[in-house]
Amino acid sequence: MTERIRNIEQTLLSANWYKLYKYSFDYQKTDGSWEKQQREVYDRGNGATILLYNNTKKSVLLTRQFRLPTFINGNADGLLIETCAGLLDAHNPEDCIRKETEEETGYKINQVQKVFQAYMSPGSVTEIIHFFIAEYADDMKVSMGGGLAQEQEHIEVLELHFDAAYQMIASGEIRDAKTIMLLQYAKLHGLCA
Repeated sequence: MTERIRNIEQTLLSANWYKLYKYSFDYQKTDGSWEKQQREVYDRGNGATILLYNNTKKSVLLTRQFRLPTFINGNADGLLIETCAGLLDAHNPEDCIRKETEEETGYKINQVQKVFQAYMSPGSVTEIIHFFIAEYADDMKVSMGGGLAQEQEHIEVLELHFDAAYQMIASGEIRDAKTIMLLQYAKLHGLCA
């Protein structure tokens, strides 16, 4: 741990869905002086996401589902177009994303490639997301997908031409950060070109 932080105190504020903590600590500024700071930190665990692409069809598989926080913050219907994703729980990132892909999209994939990992909201959330890509083909479809009923998931699977999906960033139809990042990655690396 860094020597610039000391006297950390942690207080659990909520454990209703995930865990929300209040932290108090002393932080050493660049001039050497110390100041007391307080922050609230949300711990929901780490996650994984994947862009499924098909070079032959020049297409990608995305999902659409209701996201309450976006609805509360002005997304009129609360629906968000996203790459398939899920929390790691007790899985390693690769196993997690294979499981989530099958549950959400109905495609069983074996080969995944990790391309990077990133903190998505480091000012308040502990979560690291592991980003993957994988090719899919029609013969990999094993179910309708849509998510798990016991997790109250109601996921619509979207197969879109890559160019159409990429244009949805500029049009504002895609506003999810992880999805934008993976579509940008695909564009930069010539996937579906």
